[in-house]
Amino acid sequence: MVSTAPYGAWQSPVDAELAASHGGRPNFVGTVGDEVWWVAPRPREEGRFALVRRRADGDERAVLPAPWNVRNRVFEYGGLPWAAVPRETGGPLVVFTHFTDQRLYAYEPDAPDGAGPRPLTPLSRTGGGRRWADPVLLPDRGEVWCVLEEFTGEGPSDVRRVPVAVPLDGSAAGDRGAVRELAEDSHRFVTGPRLSPDGRRVAWLAWDHPRMPWEGTELRTAEVAGDGRFTEARTVLGGPGEAVAQTEWAPDGSLLAASDRSGWWNLYRVDPDTGERTALCRREEEFAGPLWVPGLRWFAPLAHGLIAVVHGRGAAALGILDPATGEVVDAAGPWTEWAATLAVSGTRAVGVAASPRSAYEVVELDACTGRARAIGARHVDRVDAAYYSEPRIRVFTGPGGREVHAHVHPPHSPDFTGPSDELPPYVVWAHGGPTARTPLVLDLEIAYFTSRGIGVVEVNYGGSTGYGREYRERLRGRWGVVDVEDCAAVAEALAAEGTADRARLAIRGGSAGGWTAACSLTATDRYACATILYPVLDLLTWARGGTHDFESRYLDSLIGPLEDADRYRDRSPLARADRVATPFLLLQGLADPICPPEQSERFLAAIAGRGVPHAYLAFEGEGHGFRRADTMVRALQAELSLYARTFGVAAPGVPVLELVK
Repeated sequence: MVSTAPYGAWQSPVDAELAASHGGRPNFVGTVGDEVWWVAPRPREEGRFALVRRRADGDERAVLPAPWNVRNRVFEYGGLPWAAVPRETGGPLVVFTHFTDQRLYAYEPDAPDGAGPRPLTPLSRTGGGRRWADPVLLPDRGEVWCVLEEFTGEGPSDVRRVPVAVPLDGSAAGDRGAVRELAEDSHRFVTGPRLSPDGRRVAWLAWDHPRMPWEGTELRTAEVAGDGRFTEARTVLGGPGEAVAQTEWAPDGSLLAASDRSGWWNLYRVDPDTGERTALCRREEEFAGPLWVPGLRWFAPLAHGLIAVVHGRGAAALGILDPATGEVVDAAGPWTEWAATLAVSGTRAVGVAASPRSAYEVVELDACTGRARAIGARHVDRVDAAYYSEPRIRVFTGPGGREVHAHVHPPHSPDFTGPSDELPPYVVWAHGGPTARTPLVLDLEIAYFTSRGIGVVEVNYGGSTGYGREYRERLRGRWGVVDVEDCAAVAEALAAEGTADRARLAIRGGSAGGWTAACSLTATDRYACATILYPVLDLLTWARGGTHDFESRYLDSLIGPLEDADRYRDRSPLARADRVATPFLLLQGLADPICPPEQSERFLAAIAGRGVPHAYLAFEGEGHGFRRADTMVRALQAELSLYARTFGVAAPGVPVLELVK
């Protein structure tokens, strides 16, 4: 029987513990012989990331026990953390990075002596130490090639990055001199090298400040000398106005790359000597995305000449591209969103996919038969799926008639309905990045709110990816303006059409989304409250050494030249704290190197004594983005309590959030 109760006060089996236990998704898939391996989050195990292997017989288990944490801090967001190869005897050999000390380790999980991982790389006490990512295992050479991120001083930008070769015999574990640099460190940022099938050539990506990798990168190629060093290095594609997001060698020795030279990330075959290029499938779709971390893969060439591709406009599908004809045949199945991780073996392609009714799972596609099936991290409904909202893809009209893409998740429960004379509250979710996109997939954090009668709308505001370069460059020089306007336009449209209660609108976001939420409180009176997670709040401090090296020049494009200090100051929520009159919840990790807690603390000091109801929850050991189950539980409950108090409803079974003024 369906009961009538105020929106926001419905009881729900989707509790905070359930939502927290399924935080994160599988990532960085790879094939090791007949096996499929991937990295999986473990929120209940202190937020570690486990390396999981699925054997040919379907057995699925972690390669390493806790507390081994397969993750690194390259670019601070972390890149591809593992590589493995099968062997005729002794089982596979795997190398991986361990988060606690950032060292590269070698491990033989099937070794009969049961020996644990052995370190391959040395420690450093300088600055952020030494970090390793995007490994390529070359057992015939007795080496693993990867990216080394090495701090040369104590500052966040005292760092260099270079492709290196690490010996597998462990001789570099205590000797930095045994790590061979393969190329000159002539670029600020590099990805891991990709070796041609004949071993004679290598390709990698590089770029420099002030560009971000989605603004301009270079595809570099070189000859491989007898000692493995790269010689005759040259740039064959890309530059300041062209972003090459990925490069791979096909089995036939041809070089493939994803470039946005047309305004969309499309695939090209590139001559490694001259840079002459041939478009393989010219479409106004994205066949790649923003390269936030080294090791992302949107395409993978198969042995018989076809190419597995993640592509689309907005939502990303998995397809098989025939480069001879330019035709793409998409995988059949319920999955509507594929992540930027792909691996191939023979005629198989393996990726990570989800849908509005299922969370991310590991999916295998047979390129010959077109059959796709979930093979790992399979989605299981922990509650009746009837409690999930049915989302709608919408395109709203923003200022100046511009399109704004969004996903609307109405409140929904099989047990409750709202009063006939009441409209539901809605929370606007602003994604991080900001050069990113919110995928339309099942998210139990969203279900946590919608099943209680609070609607959610995810806004892919101007600046988001997936809609071409022109759309993502709308934010250029206008961060804190376009994103704020687009979110407000969506909120206003929902209220105007009678979908949402105009008096009970909220906004929330983390990282860059936290910036958008905070800016919204100083620029508009549209919202009744806000949840702000690990945000940017002071642009000048952030740009003057107050964040990590990777994003230290991001504001050059998002805001403008740093010489225009007034613009940086005036745009920052910290400088406009006197305009905040709306209740808010501020959530912060105390070990965050990207948006340090110092910014949140200064914002709170500026708010103090102004009579604005607010709460601040800070979490020891949490960095940029929460990974521990207990943290996520507390954060979700606090957020719901804020909405309940602000919207004037009772939230059953949720601890009351104390607000101060």
